Amino acid sequence: MKLFPNSKQYLNPYPFFKKMRCDYPIVYDDSQQVWGIYRYEDVNRVITDYKIFSSDFAQSNNSQLEPRPKTLLTSDPPIHKNLRNLVFKAFSPKVIQDMEPRIAQIVNELINNMKNKSQIELIQDFAAPLPTIVIAEMLGIPTEDRGMFKNWADKLLSTEGEFNLNNRPDRQTVLEEMNQYFRQIIKQRRIHMGADLISALIRAEIDGERLSEIELLSFCEILLLAGHITTVNLIGNAIWSFTEHPQILEQIRCNQTLIPSAIEEVLRYKSPIQLVARVAKQDVKIGDQMLKEGDRILAWIGSANHDENQFENANQFCVNRNPNPHIAFGHGIHFCLGAPLARLETRIGLTSLLNTFSHIQRNPTITLESTGSFLIYGLKHLHLEVEQ
Repeated sequence: MKLFPNSKQYLNPYPFFKKMRCDYPIVYDDSQQVWGIYRYEDVNRVITDYKIFSSDFAQSNNSQLEPRPKTLLTSDPPIHKNLRNLVFKAFSPKVIQDMEPRIAQIVNELINNMKNKSQIELIQDFAAPLPTIVIAEMLGIPTEDRGMFKNWADKLLSTEGEFNLNNRPDRQTVLEEMNQYFRQIIKQRRIHMGADLISALIRAEIDGERLSEIELLSFCEILLLAGHITTVNLIGNAIWSFTEHPQILEQIRCNQTLIPSAIEEVLRYKSPIQLVARVAKQDVKIGDQMLKEGDRILAWIGSANHDENQFENANQFCVNRNPNPHIAFGHGIHFCLGAPLARLETRIGLTSLLNTFSHIQRNPTITLESTGSFLIYGLKHLHLEVEQ
């Protein structure tokens, strides 16, 4: 049984997810040696209960992936708490709030470059540069390298072709490129410390010990990737959803207090991150299936957020949905540390786009193309026709 939507389903995996929730809610894929879980109740349990389900996917019994240093995404307590505390100050509510003027300035600069145009490409012109510039400034790395950052992310997350969860030689090549880049940055920071996040990580200690170079490299990689992947696709998916529902777009334009709840509905309706990986730390029963210690699990957030047993009219886009207990940013100790930043960037970005352009619609002559990954839900390009 295949756990993944095929490439033809990337733009609309939801019929596939519905079938899996109904017929195969918990199923094992022999070829990939991993379980797939699709219902909200089960997915939420797996991503929340860290005592039973570990985030250390590469260390599982049947994993052939090369072990990597523990990161925020792949560690469990107490290591996870120590690592999270290292970067919490950089993502605290006060720090994020203080970033609003700078984010607004970046948004204005990007918007100005799109003014007086009747055609724009939202991803390249706006959605990708915004979060990449923000995280690059936080890390203290050159924003002009942002094209390289996006290229790395695209290659790491691509699942096109014959995907094999256990054998990703292309991934190792990209990671080595990133390592070479950040080694130079870290070397420079050791000589000239700054107020940036990389300098803070170099100075930081856990139990009296500094982070090793390989731990620093892993931190840099995950912060760079996580710092822009979600927001790129959140902004893109928001405008994509609005253009699919022009009445809702005008409703939001006339009442911009709806923007925060619209963002939450986009997170549910078109979740940028489609799945998370876990490992069973002990024998455990999920539904009517018994998983063994060491079994690997793919918990499908994108499916859970469309579960009809959790969300009324789950396949409808409702910007005033309340309550909206989506799990697009995870749950529990692994709730995304950068969620407030992603929400802020998206709110400022959407507000500025709606205030600048009196008319926004998708160019119907250009075919939509997915990110090329079942891991990330979004578009490679979003060509828009706009009027000021």
